[in-house]
Amino acid sequence: MEEAWQAPEPPPPAGRQRNLFEAAATYVAACAENDQERSAEAARWVSPEALCFGVNELACRAVAALAREHDETPQHMARKLLNLPAA
Repeated sequence: MEEAWQAPEPPPPAGRQRNLFEAAATYVAACAENDQERSAEAARWVSPEALCFGVNELACRAVAALAREHDETPQHMARKLLNLPAA
């Protein structure tokens, strides 16, 4: 399958730093799309600790939203997403 070319994200306006949630969203989306260059770029926007916190927060929010949408518990949804057997 041929992947569509995507223009790189523009740099932030002068004097504006990317925040950890922008970095986490870009990093996770790039990883999901197997875009190593973009995930590496996003990882440079914040410290590794901040990126870890942002990715964790994104994961929690995503699992909670999917669980609500599918009328399941967050634990069941997380295990389902990771292809783990039911607890």
